[in-house]
Amino acid sequence: MSEHINNREYRQKVLKELIMELHDGKTVDEVKERFEKLIEGISASEISMMENQLIMEGLPITEVQRLCDVHAAVFKGSIEEIHMPDNPADIPGHPIHTFKMENRALERLMDKTIKPLLNELIENDNQKLRENILTEFTKLYELDKHYLRKENLLFPFLEKYEITGPPQVMWGVDDEIREDIKDLMASLSNSDLDAKELSTKAHAAIDRVHEMIFKEENILLPMAQETLNEDEWLKIAKESHELGYCLYEPKKEWKPARVNVEEKSKKSQSANTADSKEAPAGYIKFETGVLTQKEIEAMLNAMPVDITFVDKDGIVKYFSEGRERIFPRTKAVIGRTVANCHPPGSVHIVEKIVEDLMSGKKDNEDFWIKMGDKYTLIRYFAVRDKDGSYLGTLEFTQNIAPIKAIEGEKRLLSE
Repeated sequence: MSEHINNREYRQKVLKELIMELHDGKTVDEVKERFEKLIEGISASEISMMENQLIMEGLPITEVQRLCDVHAAVFKGSIEEIHMPDNPADIPGHPIHTFKMENRALERLMDKTIKPLLNELIENDNQKLRENILTEFTKLYELDKHYLRKENLLFPFLEKYEITGPPQVMWGVDDEIREDIKDLMASLSNSDLDAKELSTKAHAAIDRVHEMIFKEENILLPMAQETLNEDEWLKIAKESHELGYCLYEPKKEWKPARVNVEEKSKKSQSANTADSKEAPAGYIKFETGVLTQKEIEAMLNAMPVDITFVDKDGIVKYFSEGRERIFPRTKAVIGRTVANCHPPGSVHIVEKIVEDLMSGKKDNEDFWIKMGDKYTLIRYFAVRDKDGSYLGTLEFTQNIAPIKAIEGEKRLLSE
């Protein structure tokens, strides 16, 4: 572990040196080789976290932003190390799919329409041609909607996971691209540049859009996919239409798979007729008493803990709604598989816990982590019937900081 920490600190130091070298005038090619060796064997998300740490330490975002072109130059040669799994990108309506389809539309506009017009401009400069180019660059500026969704829907979720540096850096580059295109459109309207200067300026703007597409698809989106869970992607998808789309609009709404928990419960009940005497109307009979649904729900919500129950098939069936939740839950999780309720990076841990509890290898598993002023205890219990058959897993989460702070004795009522 200490070796890993030392390596990380070393990489952090070298990364800062490379940024300073770029600041002092070195070119991308001059620092590329050293950067490539520095990031060998680590993921794009770890590089982003290193940059984020530098920003937190006080390095200006504009300085970290200098690395963007180095990223593109290096990763173009080692795509397989950071290539995102295909699945989300293949699901129409999923935000990743939408971002990528917009990028394909932008590429077609730039490469199939704008570039040929720019080539023609050099050979036959005329006002009509300039107007046509202006029309196409006006279409290209639709990327503003793509960037707005990225900045106002995707970035806030990354920031929730304390990934703040990379979004800030990319936002800065987005703004520069917007300004480049608006500046070019002004030049086309005013005819203040000759054909060669205009073409050079236009190609430079197009190149920056291409570079941003590359950075999104090989750095930003893989990092987001590793971090965000399905519920968060669903929120992004539902709110995207308010900001609009760029040259492409999803043809269908993305709906993650859900299990109808009520129907599942009905089938289970019909297959298992109760032998015991029925409880009074409106009550649920237990071995040790009877309670109404209202009483049970109020009791569970009154407990100073978060409770979530996942059934034997891995489907989320219930969570409590206490006044002070530790981990946020929405009703959208009901009916979902537990694996889809966690970021991809931690799914394997959740699956291992459930596997051990289900198999009987363990009856419980505990974790404890510090979260600001909270000291969070997370406990997983196998829920079994009288015969020992596995019914599901109970997640029990509690802030134990107030408990740990207890000293001495308390024998009197509070005032």
